[in-house]
Amino acid sequence: MLTIRALIAIPRVLRFKSNGWVNNCSGIQVMMSDESVKPLTMPLKRVEEGNGESDGPNRKKLRSDVEETGDERKHPKRKVVLLLAYSGKGYYGMQRNAGSSQFKTIEDELVTALIKSECIPDNHGDDMKKMSFQRCARTDKGVSAAGQVVSLKLWMIEDLMEKINSNLPTQIRVLGLKRVTGGFNSKNSCDARTYSYMLPTVAFAPKDYDTNNSSAFRLDPETLQRVNRLFATYKGTHNFHNFTSQKAARDPSARRYITEMSCGEPFVRGGSEFAEITVRGQSFMMHQIRKMIGLVIAVVKGYSGEDVLKRSWGEEKVDVPKAPGLGLVLEKVHFDRYNKRFGGDGLHECLEWTEEEQAIVAFKEAHIFPSIVETECLEGSMVNWMATLPIHNFEATASGAQVKDRGQDDDEEGNGSDSAL
Repeated sequence: MLTIRALIAIPRVLRFKSNGWVNNCSGIQVMMSDESVKPLTMPLKRVEEGNGESDGPNRKKLRSDVEETGDERKHPKRKVVLLLAYSGKGYYGMQRNAGSSQFKTIEDELVTALIKSECIPDNHGDDMKKMSFQRCARTDKGVSAAGQVVSLKLWMIEDLMEKINSNLPTQIRVLGLKRVTGGFNSKNSCDARTYSYMLPTVAFAPKDYDTNNSSAFRLDPETLQRVNRLFATYKGTHNFHNFTSQKAARDPSARRYITEMSCGEPFVRGGSEFAEITVRGQSFMMHQIRKMIGLVIAVVKGYSGEDVLKRSWGEEKVDVPKAPGLGLVLEKVHFDRYNKRFGGDGLHECLEWTEEEQAIVAFKEAHIFPSIVETECLEGSMVNWMATLPIHNFEATASGAQVKDRGQDDDEEGNGSDSAL
């Protein structure tokens, strides 16, 4: 049997064999009896369990478990999605700009409400990654949403939605909440996005129409039919490099798939006639929807021939006007793949919002539509933009730069896989 002095001389890193021999890291072999092994194994086991002699990963995990607050133990943290509706008027878009209090965004209001409702810790507001926060789509300054979806981890407190809404301004509302899988990401899991664009029908009037009397204009059925025929040409996969900023003609990411685009029947609001355009696609790039609409308006008004549409999908540079941001609304985001995989597993809900549809319509009627109509009637953003159309050169080639719209910022409006619309 080894003496105490012999034990001290043996290095701590040992490899035991069934025959009783011990190999140390210096290659020396020592014969030990079963009784001599036991005193060595106990200290090693205690170190492994975290007796204060080790600060490894296992020890850190145990320490964090001990420091868990009473609220965390009482209210488990779970991955959820929130269905948001908001009027974008007065806000600098959806996405939060950390450290910038000058430009308030929708997420600023939401994070503040989450903290006040005590469903996230205070420090999660400074680093939204701590709650695994992800928005499905960015929306730009002044752009609204009726079906925005964000995913995040929250403490599942009682009356969660009611408490969040009580701390939000009336033009922002959480209309739905559902549990999702732990790895769910609202942006990456989204299959498609549907937007609407509400505009005064005077946008489709002939270019020599007197816009001083824009409220009297009424869209005739023949013009509406032509508008829809032009919008239908966008369906399918095309190269939209001319419909965004800083995108090369041969950049594969410029190819986007559009499944639907049409203009509905006109209606009268505030004494003026409006119409609503609907577009659905897998994803959209910065300014893409506004430029798609702007180019069709230019064609209908007679500033360019219809051939400009197909030419804009080619490699040459085409000067495409960008319609105003007012009127653009994120209507719905689609999670078809997620619903197919998890919606029927008995544990998770489908990410459809049929039960919330009535609340969505009510919110749009109370906050989104009145804001668009009132702003358009007071500021005339569409009429002012129409005055810039003559300065565009629709025959421009790759040697010519695109004209920047007067009064229009290079901003973001809504997000697909890359950036905003």
